[in-house]
Parts: sequence; C-alpha cells; structure tokens
Amino acid sequence: MIDYNPTIVITFGLYLIFMLVIGWFFYSRTNNLSDYILGGRGLNKWVTSLSAQASDMSGWLLLGLPGFAYVAGLNAMWIAIGLAVGTYFNWKFVARRLRDYTERSSDSLTLPDYFESRFKDRSKILRIVSALFILIFFLIYTSSGFVAGAKLFNTVFGLPYIWALSIGVFVIISYTFLGGFMAVSWTDFFQGSLMFIAIISVPLLSIEMHGGFNTTIQSIKNTDPQLLNMFKELNGSTISVISVISLLAWGLGYFGQPHILARFMAIKSSGQIKDARKIAMVWVVVSLFCSVIVGMIGIVFLDTPLKGADTETVFMILVNTVFHPLIAGVMLSAILAAIMSTADSQLLVTSSAITEDFYKVIFRKNASDKELVWIGRSSVILVALIGFFIAMDPNSSVLSLVAYAWGGFGATFGPLILLSLFWKRMTKNGALAGIIIGGLTVLIWKQLSGGLFEMYEIVPGFVLSTGAIIITSLLDKEPAPEILREFDSIP
Repeated sequence: MIDYNPTIVITFGLYLIFMLVIGWFFYSRTNNLSDYILGGRGLNKWVTSLSAQASDMSGWLLLGLPGFAYVAGLNAMWIAIGLAVGTYFNWKFVARRLRDYTERSSDSLTLPDYFESRFKDRSKILRIVSALFILIFFLIYTSSGFVAGAKLFNTVFGLPYIWALSIGVFVIISYTFLGGFMAVSWTDFFQGSLMFIAIISVPLLSIEMHGGFNTTIQSIKNTDPQLLNMFKELNGSTISVISVISLLAWGLGYFGQPHILARFMAIKSSGQIKDARKIAMVWVVVSLFCSVIVGMIGIVFLDTPLKGADTETVFMILVNTVFHPLIAGVMLSAILAAIMSTADSQLLVTSSAITEDFYKVIFRKNASDKELVWIGRSSVILVALIGFFIAMDPNSSVLSLVAYAWGGFGATFGPLILLSLFWKRMTKNGALAGIIIGGLTVLIWKQLSGGLFEMYEIVPGFVLSTGAIIITSLLDKEPAPEILREFDSIP
C-alpha cells in the first residue's frame, strides 16, 4: 500500500469532479438515441484517435501489462508487438470502410444493427445472437476495469477492497449514465492524453533515479539475464512457439472490439481517418513500449518484491516513489483515467446492445427516442451491477480477465467484420455460423488446459470462425442482388 497523503486525495477528488462535470455538460445535449450511442457521428480526428486507444488499452496498460513484464521480463514485448500491428491494420483496413458502410447501410448505430442491415436479415436472429455475445464478453471485460479501479483505491488509500470497488463503479456509472457517447469520448480524450504523459514520465524518471540507462540495464542483468531476452523463458529454456503465437495473437482481437469499432463509426467523416490513424499509432507504440519498460524497471527499483496479484501495482508504487505527492496524484489519476476510459465505453456499448438490439427489437418496436435513451441509461446501471459482483474477488487478475474478454470479441466478431467488409459472397447464415463457432470456441477452450490448449483461445476461435463463415457461405445460396449492389457502392 502507498502511504496516505492528503495531497493525493485532493488531486483525485478534483479529477473525479472534472469527469462528472463533463458528464453533466453532455447530459443536456443528448436528444436522441443516435446522440447517446454514437454522438451523432460528430467526433473529430483527435477525439476519435485518443478515445479509441484509451478505451482500447484500459487499466491493463498501466497495471496488467507492467505486472506481466515484472514477472516475465522482455517476453511481454511479444504482446506489445502483436497489439501494435493489430492496431495499425485495424485503422488501415477496417476504419474507413466500416464508417462508410454503417452509414450507408440504414445508418447503423451498433454492430448488431450493422450485421442485420448488411445481410438484410429480417428474422432478427443475427442481431439478437450477436448482441447476446456482446453481453457475455462485456460483462467479463467490464469487471476487469472494476477490479483495476478497486486495486487502485485499495493501494493508494488503503480502503477495503469492496469499498474501493464501490467508489470506482459509482463514478464510472455516473458520467456514462448522464452524458452517453460524447461524455465517454471526451473524457477518454483527456484521459488518453494523461495516460500518455504518465506512461512516458514514470520510466524516464525511474531510470534517472536508478543511475541512468546503463546502470538500470546492468541491474536487470544481475538479477536475471533472461529478463532481457525475448526468446528465453526465465528458467533459461527457449520460449515455445505456442507462447509466441499466443502473445502475438492479441493483435487479432482488434478487429472484433465493439467499443473500438464504435469510434470508427462515429468519426465526422472517413476523410479524417488517415490523420486519426497517425495520431493513434504514435500513442500506441510509445505507450506499449513504455508499459513493458515500467514492469522491468520495477524488478530492480523496488526494495520489496511483489507477489501474485500485487505485481499489477508496480506502476502505482513507482509513481509514488519518483514523484512529489502533487504530481503523484496526477499520475495516479492516469490509472483511474485508463480504467474509466475502457469501462465507460464497455458500459455504453453493452447498454446500446440491450436497448437497440433487445428492447427495441423484441419488446418495443415503436419506442420513442426519449424512452430508448432512458432504457439505455438504466441498462448502464444494470450491467455495472453485474460487473460489480463478478469483480468482488480481490484476487482477480486484471490481465487474465482482459485476455478472456479480448479473445472472446476477437474470435466472435473479428472474422465477421473483416469478411463482411471485403467479401461480398458472404451470407447471413455464414455470419451466424461465424459468431456462434467463434464465441463458443473461446468459451469452451478457456475451460481446457494442457498441451495445445495452452494456446491463447483467440487463435483457434479466430481460425474456426473464419472457416465456418467461408464454408457456410459457399454452401449457401448467393446473396440477394440488393446486398451485392450495396456492397459495390461502398468506396
């Protein structure tokens, strides 16, 4: 636990008030469901890029990944490489076409809405099944953010875990409930900027205080030379092919993350995507590299070794050690920023799935915009409460929960997004098969262990989902002419 300091408490309090003010500001500007879910497709390139990456990286950038690097050394860089490559390809190939296709195809507001419109599915089954998997995996994902928030408040203020969890959940619910997508995106913009400053400053100052770069590297070598070898495990053995594939495969997850894809759908125009991609890539590459370095510096910088789930507090402890309390409060707020930036997006996407894809489709087809906005807000509270109960175990690992949900979305929706955008022979039944096979593979694979099953579940899920889509579509009759014409009309 970090020693209590009133300056840090005041800084945290001011930061939380600032987030709530943003939520209240956009509350009066939310007039319909499009405003609440996609901000009326009005994001500029800076807000789009930083909010996409801040909501992407979440608390695991400052907790989970440094904690993994603290334990595994430079092996953690494989995850960073996979994520950087995945980020680039997602912005390069998916962003522009998804933005144009979702607007052209019945102005789709959610991924299930897009799938239904893309394949002209009047049965609603595609929309409902995809929304169901969004609910399953986002409950896991949201709980990871709540766990990260609880660890933050527990470590910084010494609060009991349940109290710490409750405070974090309350703040995130409040501004997401009030302001919807615009509040989430603008808070993510500020939070992404703060995260970037923090993740660069901490390793630079820690290295300086430890005697410089050469001294730090030598200290790590003296502790265990394998820590600096990407191709070796800490026991000296060569890292397995399964391990490398599993770590790199994190990059596959990008193509199926609803909260990231929503930013592509909400940018003001597809012409701004190229600039947004450049901003996003600088943020991602620098942040991931520095995050791994933070964990490795902690190995030699901290006097007391961290064990178990406590390894994920290495960034917090370094912040408290190298900064004045006032600056430390700001930097620790960056962790809260990272947590909030993803949890709020997850809550919003999940509530939109409940509102747009269940409530409106099944129960109230003629519901007014005002009614749907309030159903969306109520859904935020419901989903948060379920995530709260999942997160109540203080021994939960942020990285493990994120990996599970990330793999689930990547396998369930990644192949579907890619093929729906670039293969016009794809059919509704192919899409449905891909969703079910990909999602179930992750859920089942996660419960197995040993041998080949040690491979990250996103790999078999992504491969089997792709195969299911292609085979089912080819066996199915060709898409209707109106579907083919719409596909050809997308630039």
